[in-house]
Amino acid sequence: MDVLSSRILLRPADLDRSRRFYRDVLSLAVYREFGPPDDPGLVFFLGQGLIEVSGHAAGPPGGSVMIWLQVRDVHAEHARLAAAGVPIMREPAVEPWGLTEMHIEDPDGVRIIMVEVPADHPLRRDPRSALPPGRRTARRATTRSFEMRPFTDPTTPGRRHVRASPVQDCDACLCGGCMPR
Repeated sequence: MDVLSSRILLRPADLDRSRRFYRDVLSLAVYREFGPPDDPGLVFFLGQGLIEVSGHAAGPPGGSVMIWLQVRDVHAEHARLAAAGVPIMREPAVEPWGLTEMHIEDPDGVRIIMVEVPADHPLRRDPRSALPPGRRTARRATTRSFEMRPFTDPTTPGRRHVRASPVQDCDACLCGGCMPR
């Protein structure tokens, strides 16, 4: 299977409340808006992935869906989100596997795990050094780093938009170190 694109789909109980949470509280950049202008669905950048918040839940929200977000400083995010009134389900703590993790929930009870990868963690090591000569990656796929640049769309005046502009190509990025800071 060749996966060309992917995203997490959330169908919240209250679309407006969830849009505000992901856009205004978590401060995720908007990739695109679609649907009716007075009640749009939103697709947000989520690191190297996307999350779509649209429609309405047919059943109970939350459940077994969890979102894993790697952040640069989990303690700074803890302070920012706590000050914004977001319930902290689990304070930042170093896990036995070496990552610092904190748990919050979105307005529908979807668990969001914020993770900081310490500088000395194996996820920060370059796996390419263990590859045979001539191989640059352990897999064929490469990732591309993007920089978010604001733009205006004349069809939706007054709305914030961000466009991903390539910064550089990198092979087998595991830590986001090539992403713009």
